[in-house]
Amino acid sequence: MQQIKISSKVIKTERPAFVMGIVNATPDSFYDKSRGGLERAFSLIEEGADIIDIGGESTRLGFIPVSAEEEIKRIIPLVKEIKKNSDAVISVDTQKFQVFKAAFEEGAEIWNDVSFLPDSMADRDKALDFIAKNNFTYILMHNGQGDIKKVCSEIDEKLQLMKEYSISPEKIILDPGIGIGFGKSNEESINIIKNTNLLCQKNFPVLMALSRKSCIGQMTGREVGERLSGTLAANMLSVEKGAVIVRVHDVSETIDALNVMKYLQ
Repeated sequence: MQQIKISSKVIKTERPAFVMGIVNATPDSFYDKSRGGLERAFSLIEEGADIIDIGGESTRLGFIPVSAEEEIKRIIPLVKEIKKNSDAVISVDTQKFQVFKAAFEEGAEIWNDVSFLPDSMADRDKALDFIAKNNFTYILMHNGQGDIKKVCSEIDEKLQLMKEYSISPEKIILDPGIGIGFGKSNEESINIIKNTNLLCQKNFPVLMALSRKSCIGQMTGREVGERLSGTLAANMLSVEKGAVIVRVHDVSETIDALNVMKYLQ
C-alpha cells in the first residue's frame, strides 16, 4: 500500500502509485483530448483518479500566456463544483501565486507550481510565506535545462530556500519537469526517466509527468495521439524506480497497468 499526506488528509492506494488525472481548462493544451471542464473532471474521477489536476494556462512550447484573472475565471468554477459534488483531491497547475491563492480559498489542496520559484517571480516571498503558513501540499517542479545530476542539484538549492522559510518537508512533492516545454531536450528527459531513483533518494514523494510528451515520441516514433503505450511503459519504469504519483491524460489505462504491476511485484 502507498500512502501520502495531502493537505490535512492522508490518502492511500493499494496500487504501486497514485494517479493524477489532467484537466486542461484551456483551448490550446498540446493534447486536445485533455481539454475540458466538469464533464472531463468527473469522468476522470469515475475512472478512479486519486487526484484531479486542473490547469488554466497551457505550458506547451510556444504557449500564449494568459492573465491571472483569466486563469481564475477558467479554474475556480471547476474547483467549486468538484468540491460540491466529490471528495476528490484537487491540484491546481499554475505558476501564479494569486491564482493558487484563489483556488485554495475554494478548497484546492495541492499547488502544482511549474515556475520552480525563480528569483524574478513576482510575489515570490509572499508565495513562500503562504506555503509555510497554510495547510496545503506544494509540488516543486524543476524548470530548465539539465540531466538528472543538474536537476537534483538545483532542486536541492530550492529545498534549502524553502527550509529557510520554515516550510515543512511534509508539504513538498518533487517533479523533475520532463519535457521541452520545461526546458529539457528529449535526451535530457530520457536521462532523467532512466534515473528516477536518484531523485527518489531525496526522501520526498516524486511525481512523474511523462504523459504523451515529445521524449515518448522520440523513443517510439509516434505522434501525440499514439503515445499511450510508450507513456505506460515509461510510467511503470518510473514507479519501479520509486515515483509515487504519475500525472496522466489516460487514467483508466494507467490504473490497469498499475494493477498488473501490483500483482507481479
